[in-house]
Amino acid sequence: MGCGVSKFCCGSEPERSNHGVTSSGVGDRIGGEGNDLPQFREFSIETLRKATSGFATENIVSEHGEKAPNVVYKGKLDNQRRIAVKRFNRKAWPDSRQFLEEAKAVGQLRNYRMANLLGCCYEGEERLLVAEFMPNETLAKHLFHWESQPMKWAMRLRVALHIAQALEYCTGKGRALYHDLNAYRVLFDDDSNPRLSCFGLMKNSRDGKSYSTNLAFTPPEYLRTGRVTPESVMYSYGTLLLDLLSGKHIPPSHALDLIRDRNIQMLMDSCLEGQFSSSDGTELIRLASRCLQDEPRERPNPKSLVTAMIPLQKDLETPSHQLMGIPSSASTTPLSPLGEACLRTDLTAIHEIVEKLGYKDDEGAATELSFQMWTNQMQDSLNFKKKGDVAFRHKDFANAAECYSQFIEGGTMVSPTVYARRSLCYLMNDMPQEALNDAMQAQVISPAWHIASYLQAVALSALGQENEAHAALKDGSMLESKRNAL
Repeated sequence: MGCGVSKFCCGSEPERSNHGVTSSGVGDRIGGEGNDLPQFREFSIETLRKATSGFATENIVSEHGEKAPNVVYKGKLDNQRRIAVKRFNRKAWPDSRQFLEEAKAVGQLRNYRMANLLGCCYEGEERLLVAEFMPNETLAKHLFHWESQPMKWAMRLRVALHIAQALEYCTGKGRALYHDLNAYRVLFDDDSNPRLSCFGLMKNSRDGKSYSTNLAFTPPEYLRTGRVTPESVMYSYGTLLLDLLSGKHIPPSHALDLIRDRNIQMLMDSCLEGQFSSSDGTELIRLASRCLQDEPRERPNPKSLVTAMIPLQKDLETPSHQLMGIPSSASTTPLSPLGEACLRTDLTAIHEIVEKLGYKDDEGAATELSFQMWTNQMQDSLNFKKKGDVAFRHKDFANAAECYSQFIEGGTMVSPTVYARRSLCYLMNDMPQEALNDAMQAQVISPAWHIASYLQAVALSALGQENEAHAALKDGSMLESKRNAL
């Protein structure tokens, strides 16, 4: 079956331009580029439950814990679009109509400087937001918890510009209020370009606090009134500039003391030594200081920030993924033998690996037997599985698929491996849609199982969905790497 999976490597779009030329043209130009995104829609809870494998803990991508009121999950819709799903505390938005109106207003925004809102769900007590998924972590991760290399000066300037442009766009569309702007709200897309999370455009609850961070980082007027204003957002942008300058989360009062004492060296990240001129550093510190003025009306607006940030940009022709040291979405990463076999659509090699693996990966999956386990029905079901395994071993794929189907229909036992094996049988018999359905079902049962993603990649390529196939292959490789690191 020659599906042409080698096209995994060239299926992604070219990187879009990182920079606008003038402040006035940036918002309009970027805003017009969001036309390929679907319109805002309402999702059913069942759709989102399936997309996130039942809100599996393996799919949690946000910082979470007792203090976090809401959790964000990664997921994948039936059309293979990757999504981020924010699930609110059950009592956060008691009025479903108010929640829908707020979400719809945010969902009208479409901009390539943002991780855009695609839809929401408000069934019963459930309140969820659905956004574009950004696969390359948060600014907090790359700035404060880096592993391979500190973020370069040019990339920090790019982050500052992109976020200022996102805020300019939102302001121009009548959404100037952004709640709790911080390094966790800045995300990196497939090409490692920084984007502003749309989640901050809605409060965590109808009456909830707008800031979840330490009070030392909140605007002084918010402490007095409890209200967010456009000027409050500029204050938070100033704290973000401090993060970029220092590589640490420094309280504004401490940073301003260092600036007043001309102790700039203590403020700057030592990892940046030699990467910037003193004039550029001074200008960014000046901008941060202006944003952090106690008097709200003395702070700049987003448009003036964009105007100030554009001339500071460096390495304009260098793609973000290179500055970040992250493989491009269009490049291939080192693959395991199974990943390589999926890349080549070498179904024989995939069969050999899956056959050798047996049912080892079913351990820990939902394999509980029903009360019928001691009945004849259970025995018949297991016999179908055994017959399927024999046919699978002898490469009688049509017969194997039939036997596995009888086992699955018995409903006495759940096995991701059986779905994976039947998926491969369907691929062997040139039935890619059925193969994709089974591979996705295997992932629902076992969300962190790399083989499910790999088989999705092969099926998607056979269906001609090369971009989605490349993403699934990348997901499989990442899951396999995590598994091997344990």
